[in-house]
Amino acid sequence: MSVTESSPPQSRIRQLDPHVVNRIAAGEVIERPASVVKELLENSIDALSTRIEVDISGGGLELIRISDNGEGIHPEDMLLAVTSHATSKIRSDADLDHISTMGFRGEALASVASVSRFRIRTKTREAQVGSELECNGGQIVQNRECGCPSGTVIEVHNLFFNTPARRKFMKKASTEFGHISEQFSRIALANPHLHLVLRHNDRMVYELPATSSPLDRIRRFFGSETADRLIAVESSAELPDGKTLRLWGYVGEPTVSKATRKNQYLFLNGRWIQDRTLQHALGEAYRGLVMVGRFPVSFLFLELPPSLVDVNVHPTKSEVRFQDSQLLYRQLLHTLRDKFLQLEFRSQFELEGQQPTAGKGLRLTPSGAPARPQKELDVWASSATAHEPPRLGQRGVFSALTKSVTNPDSEARLKYPVQDAADEPRAEPTEPAESPGLAADRSVAESSQMVTADAADFTGAVSDTQLQREMVTGHVVDPLDPPGPDSALVTNTTGPIAGSPSAMVDEFRAFQIHDCYLIVASDEGLEIIDQHALHERILYEHLRNRVLAGGVERQRLLMPDPIECTAPEAAVLMEHQDLLREIGFEIEEFGGTTILLTAYPVLIPRGDLARIVRDLAGQLDQNDGRTSRRDLLDHMLHTMACRAAIKSGQRLTSEEMRELLRQRHLVHDSHHCPHGRPTALTLSRNSLDQQFGRLG
Repeated sequence: MSVTESSPPQSRIRQLDPHVVNRIAAGEVIERPASVVKELLENSIDALSTRIEVDISGGGLELIRISDNGEGIHPEDMLLAVTSHATSKIRSDADLDHISTMGFRGEALASVASVSRFRIRTKTREAQVGSELECNGGQIVQNRECGCPSGTVIEVHNLFFNTPARRKFMKKASTEFGHISEQFSRIALANPHLHLVLRHNDRMVYELPATSSPLDRIRRFFGSETADRLIAVESSAELPDGKTLRLWGYVGEPTVSKATRKNQYLFLNGRWIQDRTLQHALGEAYRGLVMVGRFPVSFLFLELPPSLVDVNVHPTKSEVRFQDSQLLYRQLLHTLRDKFLQLEFRSQFELEGQQPTAGKGLRLTPSGAPARPQKELDVWASSATAHEPPRLGQRGVFSALTKSVTNPDSEARLKYPVQDAADEPRAEPTEPAESPGLAADRSVAESSQMVTADAADFTGAVSDTQLQREMVTGHVVDPLDPPGPDSALVTNTTGPIAGSPSAMVDEFRAFQIHDCYLIVASDEGLEIIDQHALHERILYEHLRNRVLAGGVERQRLLMPDPIECTAPEAAVLMEHQDLLREIGFEIEEFGGTTILLTAYPVLIPRGDLARIVRDLAGQLDQNDGRTSRRDLLDHMLHTMACRAAIKSGQRLTSEEMRELLRQRHLVHDSHHCPHGRPTALTLSRNSLDQQFGRLG
């Protein structure tokens, strides 16, 4: 018989080798170094540790060391510790219905040991000596006695050394450490009673003494800016079986919103989880309080009898299945809404500290005539009272409005504020940077140069030459358009030019309602303009044009601004320094989770810089690698424009309204904000006549 005839068919079913089984399980449980840290931290918590130290090298690919002072592992159990489906946390099928520990599958150590060079040293409190076990890719190298303190130390070297396909998909060390920091922060928030330490490359990142207040941990990770603007919430409900459901924690004021949901933390019985139903309830509670596209901050803790939830539905145990999810939905929604009704929230878009001055920006009615209701008519401006717009040399046409609205108490809110030369050196253009995704579309030949006059005359946005050309023509050359006759500058010498001051005087008949919308009258009818959406579009196009022209003008700081970030935010920002430079931000690593901002775009109000930088970090962190560089830059510009634009709830003077309306003639698409929302709704004269029955 031939060899071929005697060989069993390849389609026959075989029992897999235990080593292969562990490597397959590792693919589900151990996605990246952060997964290892999570599993080992949870083991330390289940071992009743009170102090846990985490040491990381090379983003976790070189070394992960977890040290705790817990109960330790009995010497006779050492081999079982790295065996699949061996655990001390459950004993029977019935235990799965009452899981109160962080782990229970018995897969973590076996999975980690199968894809690394693994060492565990441990000693129980009763033992005289400790035990040491070494594995190499799942194969046991040695198991012996050793001297060590009570507790457990686990070292994971060269993670994924025997799975090169998995290792090549790992990101930079800074990125991987950012994921580790996120897992560490989740554990720390859920367990404030533990003393926790995190080091990276022998540098201390976090040392968190035990505390009785979760708010202390929140302040440590997210800063006082967030912690001081949180609202404590708590409620409970009696369940049908007589047990109690408890919901407590902290939620952010509407002003503390983020660009992503990453700052929404939900913990179930001490375990961080994700649940779409509860996320939806949170969003519903904030409906109308936060702007579309923004997400509230929350740190919520749910205490529920283990029998009412199934945590055995996902390998990482981050997703659970509730027996009655609608009960939890209603409990969360009603708890937050009841709390919000007790509070008097100002609009989240109102400027902090802005106190409208009586009479400022109002047109007085004739003597004896009743004043118009303040809520309906804040500002009225007509061509008869319109002032000539400030001259170009006084301030940048584009940046003036941006700067003025961030300084409502200044006497001349449209004039670019003079800065102290000792603190704020003159801005300079960025070095021309070629962006692979943008250079091919660039059709603007020259890069704008900053004006080098005194600070009082410095435009802060674009050069006088280019601004004059844009103002005179009423058209911004869009670098995205192909070069041709249509992209040439257009001049008109036969009459008033659209967008010119003379044309604007005739056009400008507007007032503001609800500190949000501008009502503009024209011969064609009425326009209702969203002031935030329009200014956002103006800012976006100017920023985009500057990037396409070679770089955004930036303001250098003699004294860099420290910005407190979370560890994941700091990691992703440092990884994308080149992208940030293209849009005008320059940062340096300072230490811990703090970065230094050394330069920023002159078009951005300085008061919003920290928030904008954090929003950009969240946006960069969401990038899954499939977004092109060009699109990523575009999304970042959207974020910058949205943050820097005037807000709903912000009262404008007649000069500011005039400036805003004039600038819309200088952009390529003034009809939609960068997110696609309309900037204005139009009621034609014909429609008005029809509504009032003037037409047959």
